[in-house]
Amino acid sequence: MMTDNPIRAGARRGIRRLRMLAVLIIAVIGAVASCAITVPWSLLDLRAYDYLSTLAPPPLPADGPIVVAIDEPSLSELGKQWPWPRAMHARLLEALRAAGARAIGFDIIFSEPAADPVNDAVLAGVLGPDVVLAGDESVIVTPQAEQFLRTEPLPAFLQTGAQTGIASVQLQADGALRRLPEQADSFAAVLARAAGHAITAPEGERLIRSFGPARTYPTVSYYQALDPASFLPPDLFKGRTVIVGLSLQNTPTLQAGGADSFATAFTAWTGRLTAGAEVQATIYDNLVHGLSVHPADGVLKLGSIVLAALLGGLAVLRSTGRRTAAAALLAPALMVAGSFAILHVSSLFVPPGAPVVAFLLVVLAQSAFDYAAEQRMRRDITRAFSSYLSPDVVRQVAEDPSQLQLGGQRRTLSILFCDVRGFTTISETLKDNPEELTRLINRLLTPLSDIVLESGGTIDKYIGDCVMAFWNAPLDVPDHASRAVKAALAMLASMDGLNAALEEEARAAGRPYFPLRIGVGINTGDCVVGNMGSSRRFDYSVLGDAVNLASRLEGESKNYGVPLLLGPETARQAGGEVPLVELDSITVKGRNTRSPIFTAAPDASAETLARHAQLIARRYAGTLSADDAEFAALEAAMPELKAYYRLTRERLAYTA
Repeated sequence: MMTDNPIRAGARRGIRRLRMLAVLIIAVIGAVASCAITVPWSLLDLRAYDYLSTLAPPPLPADGPIVVAIDEPSLSELGKQWPWPRAMHARLLEALRAAGARAIGFDIIFSEPAADPVNDAVLAGVLGPDVVLAGDESVIVTPQAEQFLRTEPLPAFLQTGAQTGIASVQLQADGALRRLPEQADSFAAVLARAAGHAITAPEGERLIRSFGPARTYPTVSYYQALDPASFLPPDLFKGRTVIVGLSLQNTPTLQAGGADSFATAFTAWTGRLTAGAEVQATIYDNLVHGLSVHPADGVLKLGSIVLAALLGGLAVLRSTGRRTAAAALLAPALMVAGSFAILHVSSLFVPPGAPVVAFLLVVLAQSAFDYAAEQRMRRDITRAFSSYLSPDVVRQVAEDPSQLQLGGQRRTLSILFCDVRGFTTISETLKDNPEELTRLINRLLTPLSDIVLESGGTIDKYIGDCVMAFWNAPLDVPDHASRAVKAALAMLASMDGLNAALEEEARAAGRPYFPLRIGVGINTGDCVVGNMGSSRRFDYSVLGDAVNLASRLEGESKNYGVPLLLGPETARQAGGEVPLVELDSITVKGRNTRSPIFTAAPDASAETLARHAQLIARRYAGTLSADDAEFAALEAAMPELKAYYRLTRERLAYTA
């Protein structure tokens, strides 16, 4: 066995895993990046922006606009149908100026002459540079052409110094308003300049920061603004920008829609729309205070996807398991939290959706690969070990392969060798009938193997008519010695039933009957156990001096007239479970040291065992003779050792 094979094999597996993981990461990056540029995905990113930007909205600026609402109370108090006479707007304008308003914006388009020209003249007479009137831009697409339309207030109104601000906004594919208008003459930008702020058009796409749901901005009814001294606190409008427009108190829902009302980021939480006048106030503060959010460009989005995929690869670099599951839960939460933090600290929105999906795809895909590989490994383990491990042990090894350290490990094992006595004679008899010989071997080895497996042992190999097995590997078996001894006794007992069946079959067939006898040797000691062989073909087997002694004990058993011989360590560990007797102290072939040998005497009484021990002590001391009367007494007490006592007497007589 090459000791560095496991190291090299592990290195190869690691390199192969890295290569597969690299391919997986590249594939995930490509797939997620391709999906992230589609419209449906971008809408998901925008919805993520809605939630993240409104979790902790910025405080409403103290000097922000005040909304004068054309609302239900005003319609009721004024008793007039919409549209109201423009002379009334002139009265409002004069009242706001008198109250100290800095700039006034009408989110109302006065593009058509009034039915009564006097109203237009009255309004024109009070307009000035501090007033911004709403305009509109739209594109009409027909099969023939695209037509750009710009709608502005009446020229007579603009000749007074009043300015036009384009109040139209660009909605996104889901109908929500998030984008900051890019026109230099947008309504909010022109109004901010009229109020004395140096405003430039934003460069590139910017997202609006919302300060709250509908009616977040301070709002007064139109009729109250007509007479602020009677209805409103003093100096409410002093130095403030005022936006006049529709703002219904019963804020319309997203399903119902409404006049001049829009879905904003807070609509994701409330389901309600925000009036156009309040939307313009929000845009105004975004421009004046530089609060708009810069969405990440394509390079930054791709970078976030790549980083997330690499982090996913790092999470599954070595293996997948409980830590991977924890990472799959924690990492996405951290990515969302990171996106939230970047948004609120640096006004940069990096969508978390694509990185989260990239991370999870890498982790889940690799986990699926590992799961499939684990299932294959379990099947391979089951297939490889099922022939020489019990089903329960195979199941345990398959469920926890870490218990199986392939490549060789040092363990204390109990090793058993079992051989058929006189099998050469049987083979010679059946040499012309190999099929019958094969059937006979299988009938012999099947019950012997079943006994080993049922006792938790491992079948190492079959060597012709010999079975080699061991206990305490690949799984721990604390009582391995006693299990091996009990298995040997069961194997010996099984021969009676098999021989009875073979004798009956031989008699019925009219052929000679040859009884089967087995000899068993068991030894316990330190061994190296693992996959032995070449890199192409190997067996799970054991090596060591303890194995050699077990084999020698099996061969020596016939010289002592007993079917079972045990080594000293086996006897020491199993002595408390099965009554044992010492037979001799021998030096087996291949060893220089003497080893006491034992056999089982399961039916012997304690008194008989003590008398036998005294006999062995006298033999070691050289005081035992062949004609000692104790032999006859022990033969009567332990008839299974009759052949042993006879051979012992013969050896004593020979050496006398």
